[in-house]
Amino acid sequence: MLFTLDKKLVINKDVMQSQNLCDRFSKEDLQKIGGLVHRGYQSDLTSRSKWQRRMEAGMDLAMQVQKDKSFPWPNCSNVTFPLVTIAAFQFSSRSYNDLISGTEIVKYRVTGIDIDQKLRDQADRISRHMSWQVLEEDTSWEEEHDKLLINLGIVGCNFVKTFYSGRSECQISELVMARDFVLHYKAKSVEECPRKTQVILMDRNTVYERVVTEQFVNVLNEDWFNSIPVSQENTNAEQENRIGVSAPPPDEDTPFRMFEQHRLLDLDGDGYAEPYIVTLEEGSKSVVRIVARWDDENAVDKTDFPGTKSKIRRIKPTEYYTKYGFIPSPDGGIYDVGFGVLLGPLNESVNSAINQLIDAGTLSNGGGGFLGRGVKIRGGVYTMAPGQWKRVDSSGDDLRKNIVPAPIVQPAEVMFKLLGLLIEYTDRLAGTVDTMVGVAPGQNTPAETSRNTLEQGMNSYKGIYKRIWRSMKEEFKKRHQLNASFMPPRKRFGSGDSWITQEDYKTNPDLVIPAADPEIVSDSQRLAQATMMVEHAHAVPGYDIPVVERNFLKAIKVDAIEMFYPGPDKVPPLPNPKAALEQMKLQAKQMEIEFKKWELVQTLQAARSKTQAEIVKLYAEVGKLLAETQTEKVKAKVEAFSAMVDAFKAHSDMMTQQIEAITGGKDAGSKSGGMGSVEGQSGNASPAAVPPQVQNGLNGAMGGGNVPG
Repeated sequence: MLFTLDKKLVINKDVMQSQNLCDRFSKEDLQKIGGLVHRGYQSDLTSRSKWQRRMEAGMDLAMQVQKDKSFPWPNCSNVTFPLVTIAAFQFSSRSYNDLISGTEIVKYRVTGIDIDQKLRDQADRISRHMSWQVLEEDTSWEEEHDKLLINLGIVGCNFVKTFYSGRSECQISELVMARDFVLHYKAKSVEECPRKTQVILMDRNTVYERVVTEQFVNVLNEDWFNSIPVSQENTNAEQENRIGVSAPPPDEDTPFRMFEQHRLLDLDGDGYAEPYIVTLEEGSKSVVRIVARWDDENAVDKTDFPGTKSKIRRIKPTEYYTKYGFIPSPDGGIYDVGFGVLLGPLNESVNSAINQLIDAGTLSNGGGGFLGRGVKIRGGVYTMAPGQWKRVDSSGDDLRKNIVPAPIVQPAEVMFKLLGLLIEYTDRLAGTVDTMVGVAPGQNTPAETSRNTLEQGMNSYKGIYKRIWRSMKEEFKKRHQLNASFMPPRKRFGSGDSWITQEDYKTNPDLVIPAADPEIVSDSQRLAQATMMVEHAHAVPGYDIPVVERNFLKAIKVDAIEMFYPGPDKVPPLPNPKAALEQMKLQAKQMEIEFKKWELVQTLQAARSKTQAEIVKLYAEVGKLLAETQTEKVKAKVEAFSAMVDAFKAHSDMMTQQIEAITGGKDAGSKSGGMGSVEGQSGNASPAAVPPQVQNGLNGAMGGGNVPG
């Protein structure tokens, strides 16, 4: 066998649950394992050496590193044009806004028949809880993914490590840069790669804590732990060059370089290599931890033939890493390519053209040439400054004859055209043309043409967005599985009274997806889609109106949607517009009828008041006649007046009855208020309105009878 150990493991539940298996091997066995891990790391590192050189060159362009340059002369022009920087910045700005927007990050789909909406309620709980986890519980998640998107546009590949942290008591998604995650370049995928190594910088205190908690073997008395760390390779040299400083020499606070290698090892000697995680210190090649890389007994598939001992047929390993890719490498390598590789050669050509133009301008502005022997000046290099005069022993005519300027050829016009062509096609490749970076088109460009041009330009990002969306889906799937294993039976989350149970996560993790839509890569597209859905929802039956409305509010970036739109079941329904219109028409007709009644009452009351005034006038005339004489002629006139009073009284009574009929049985003229606060007099002539002497005279003239009224 190529790899043999003195001691062998027996694969069982105890091996699976152990947090460190190093104590089950001898020191010699651990040295063999450490050597195997280190050789595997070096082999994988060599396989990706070409990619690493391209990645470092692209990062230098993005960081605009100015390297030493001495051609065509010392201190010549050394400009680095920011083509890669602009492309990476534009991609990061768009993708971050479109893929991580608002508070809804994770969504759980509903499949199958859901009659009582239990599946939808469960999916809603999972969606809200997982979104809360990545935004609130794992406080570094959003920041880590912001860094991921920036670096992804330059390097083209990054990884996210998802695991449950016992220290934080929550799930953690940790960004792992591609330079720190070493795989064989020809590996098919992260999941199927048999060996992958993460380079981790670990300070002395962290190592100490893990020794105390028995995650690492006791290395507190080892020489490498009690000495200054010494790395076998200066992997930070390129970073130091970019920031323009040199790292200080190692000291006692310098972190150790640890290799956490996820690999296959046959530790039970049955010929089948099981998945393990081996942690190694680089300088001493000391193995500090070995742990099984499967968490469930169901992951171990055994054969069971009659009369033979069961053997392991397959173990499904637990995967911690999720690959985020930009554009797949054309040569089939595991590491994807970004703008640093795609635009690198063009950016270098643009840098050369710009520096040549600047050097030509410097040569032209600086002057220089040849001095003949006829110039009587001292030897050496002469320079001129503004306002400066040099004393010479030659005449002006001799100076003109003996000073010959150097022939300087101005840059050809084709150089400017070539530079423009290079920048134009670089912008096309990066998707950073004028309209894509916010530069307004020409004044006569129609709005629809500009929108169509912008939409076609954004289509180049859809493929990249879909790859990122697919990677986020795999990351959220791992989080779903961790919740099913490590979450308490019931947990409260968020600021309100929201609960989630572990039973909710005993579901299919494949149904977890990012809430972002990879098909929509701009705010205008999202708003147009949401607006069109609202229009169709009100025109075509069958839509879920509350869901459509919430989607529209999300498209216009409204925070706290539930506060503004709690749903139709939590607010009274709006009145029917047609019924409200008919009610308004009916009220208008009623008001018109009441107004006509009021006008009629006013007319009747005015007529009644006039009649009562006539009665009072008649009483006054009768009183005057009685005061003058008591003849038969007067009695006849009094009888005539009495008849007229009876007629006026009858007319007044008739009008009073009409008023009472209109006003509902009450004489509106006897009170204030009602329609127009109508005021009038009593329906009958008041006896108090007749003078006593007139009343007594009438009684005498009429033979003691009562005068009507």
